Amino acid sequence: MTTQFKKGKESGPGRPKGTPNKATAQLKDMILTALSNAGGAEYLERRANDPRTAAAFLGLVGKVLPMTVVGDAENPLRAIVRIERVIVRTTDTNG
Repeated sequence: MTTQFKKGKESGPGRPKGTPNKATAQLKDMILTALSNAGGAEYLERRANDPRTAAAFLGLVGKVLPMTVVGDAENPLRAIVRIERVIVRTTDTNG
């Protein structure tokens, strides 16, 4: 016999908000250990300056930056969006 979901019935409390699950915490610890063993900040700096790995480094930077940016009430943030359309014409050099 299966228990049916009853509308309005709440599930268990689950994991508190903001608490990473155990697998995520373990993976993060392993990554930080590997980074430390590879040379830490100096290693990351070499990756940032190498044209072959600079894009991957910037992807990593994007992952660690805060997802939300908040200004203060006295000096609110402003977003400026610019859309640019560029028409490129090529010439046929083969005659």
